[in-house]
Amino acid sequence: MANNDSGLPVEPEKPEQPTQPIRPAGSTGSTGSGAGDLPTTQGALEIPDQPTQREMVASKLPSASLSEQSTMPMPMPSSPLVQSATGTGAAAKTVIAVRNLVKTYTLGQTRVHALQGVSLEVRQGEFVAIMGPSGSGKSTFMNMVGCLDRPTQGEYWLAGKLVSRMSNDELADVRNRLIGFVFQGFNLLNRATALSNVALPMVYAGYSKSERDRRAGRALQLVGLGARMDHKPSQLSGGQQQRVAIARALVNSPSLLLADEPTGNLDSRTSIEIMAVLQALNEQGLTIVLVTHEPDIAQFTKRQVVFRDGQVVRDEPILAPRSAKEEWEQMARATKNEPRITPTQVKEIS
Repeated sequence: MANNDSGLPVEPEKPEQPTQPIRPAGSTGSTGSGAGDLPTTQGALEIPDQPTQREMVASKLPSASLSEQSTMPMPMPSSPLVQSATGTGAAAKTVIAVRNLVKTYTLGQTRVHALQGVSLEVRQGEFVAIMGPSGSGKSTFMNMVGCLDRPTQGEYWLAGKLVSRMSNDELADVRNRLIGFVFQGFNLLNRATALSNVALPMVYAGYSKSERDRRAGRALQLVGLGARMDHKPSQLSGGQQQRVAIARALVNSPSLLLADEPTGNLDSRTSIEIMAVLQALNEQGLTIVLVTHEPDIAQFTKRQVVFRDGQVVRDEPILAPRSAKEEWEQMARATKNEPRITPTQVKEIS
């Protein structure tokens, strides 16, 4: 993305219309601000018509609990579904660029300065942890990046688009097409199957029923739940429910995955399982921004950005990220070797 004289990124020319545009139902073109159609950016997850190497390998992700499985095969580093990204290299495209971001809330007679001149970039293929104490501004920043709120001042560019000046309708289109969300509470429909939950974002994108089911099935295979498409949330473990939520976030081929405390409701073992899935997706080139208050979870990412009092006080790479896959497999082996109490021993204890 080119820069102008002021150093800000310049919005690219409008690309040719894709053969299969993704639009919310009833949408008939660009809206108010003239931002135009939102292109599918390089590095976005694609779900093609035919199974690919990534899908076939990723479908081996464990759907069982730690006690049921001792190995955790992960997707291979190279895949046609996500174009290769160099992460922090000079050739990597900028996915997020914020310039002097300010957010001020007025509560009665009180003005709360939630963000105070935040500037940073996230490049394609990065895995970034946003950290900070309560009231530091990390949640406000996440809302800005997720196009759930607008800044009071400053600019926010997402995948080459100046989204901080978009209309409400355009922001809704960006949220649906360019951003995938994963929340702490899963936010699944209790009466719907895993397949139906994953397919829900495509209803708003205007896909046909058959296309929704096809793409949702592929996304569930991607996170290792191909055999549990017809299960409802009550029939799934916490880790499996969060993997359904991750599949739902991926189904529209987003440029960016935002994960807000994705392990907050999970035990330590299941948290590592979810981080293994996120690391595997990131290795395929998916850009991930994760908000967490847990330093041990942040160690699975590649970069930490720490907020305090509405400002970035630390931004540094993690030189040796922990491997969730390796730790998961170690715990699986330990679980497998745990001594089991026999019925005879139970009688002796009682």
